[in-house]
Amino acid sequence: MASWGCCKKTKTIMLSIKAIKEASENQNGVVIHTPLQYNVQLSEEFECNVYLKREDLQIVRSYKIRGAFNKISTLSEGEKENGVICASAGNHAQGVAYCCKKLNIKGTIFMPLTTPAQKISQVKLFGKEMVEVILVGDTFDDANKAALEFCLNVKSCFVHPFDDIKVMEGQGTIAKEILDDADFPIDFLVLPVGGGGLAAGVSSYFVNKSSNTQLIGAEPEGAPSMSESIKNGVNTELPFIDRFVDGAAVKKVGDKTFQICKTTLNEMILVPEGKVCTTILNLYNRQAIVVEPAGALSITALHFMKEKIKGKNVVCIVSGSNNDIMRTEEIRERSLLYEQLKHFFIVRFPQRAGALKEFVSHVLGPNDDIVHFEYMKKNNRESGPALVGLEIKNPEDLTVLKNKLIEFGFQYDYLNKNDNLLQFLY
Repeated sequence: MASWGCCKKTKTIMLSIKAIKEASENQNGVVIHTPLQYNVQLSEEFECNVYLKREDLQIVRSYKIRGAFNKISTLSEGEKENGVICASAGNHAQGVAYCCKKLNIKGTIFMPLTTPAQKISQVKLFGKEMVEVILVGDTFDDANKAALEFCLNVKSCFVHPFDDIKVMEGQGTIAKEILDDADFPIDFLVLPVGGGGLAAGVSSYFVNKSSNTQLIGAEPEGAPSMSESIKNGVNTELPFIDRFVDGAAVKKVGDKTFQICKTTLNEMILVPEGKVCTTILNLYNRQAIVVEPAGALSITALHFMKEKIKGKNVVCIVSGSNNDIMRTEEIRERSLLYEQLKHFFIVRFPQRAGALKEFVSHVLGPNDDIVHFEYMKKNNRESGPALVGLEIKNPEDLTVLKNKLIEFGFQYDYLNKNDNLLQFLY
């Protein structure tokens, strides 16, 4: 975890408050006014009052419909006749598709070839005959490039997922709903940050309407594009990112969103992907709330704000719930590794009768489980290496385990610190 404190908020309003209010009125009948829910379990855990703004309950299961609808619905009649184009690997595509069907506008949506079938089918479900899906490239950047090139040859309007004033104004309607519903002063508002569209729209409204609220951006640790840009004072493209938090992992934030967020946000908190996974599992198992990785960012950030939020009123925006069930095992693995409950070793077993039995009986503790074992005898008669994965009940048990390995003469290499190797084991 890392954090960054930016300059103090100013009275400069980067987006029109009047336009955000108009967008809110325009959305009636299309966008759901999502609930602001008090969460008992999180409030008890963090010793404060935690409220969740449930954007995961939107009809497309994310806030993206707000910006997409505000952009598309305010196009001129001529622009609407020419249709719209977007590039997305998920939530933005679904929002655009739904709006195209609702407004009877043709849409062309570019998605990477690697997009899960479930997300492609959802886009087609929402857009039906009004939407054409084109699969191209291996990444969002590939699809986005193809979409922009396509735009050069047609008159259709490109609907950017975040770096567009109308899109940001649409996302800003979340702020109006929060302040309309809250009958208490909001001390902290935690915003998930990807490209910055939601953060820019919501923070602009809060700066004007609730100036005492501390605005906190929560960003994936493996994709700190907004944090780095603010730190550097210039919009910075990252050479590599961890794409796990796919709804918020971008190499470069928007130029417009950067200009707004660097002024409005009080702090950026980098959230480890493994801790995000723990939040996803806890919300599902304990509260039956389904969130995607980006949707868990703001709640996860609370773990790194414990002391400053005690006794305060905190609002977290839960941005979406489009979680692919096929990722469940990876989410569990990342959580266990982050919480130091799963460990990988290369153990060199002495080539003598009973060595494996000795390992199980004397080295492993009563609550240790072998979850992976890949053994290969070598020609070397003295030792045979094996890849061993173990789950333990408490992080403190690792020290006991390592001491036992040494005590009983088992040479080993501990793999969890080797990120380049570890990524191939889950």
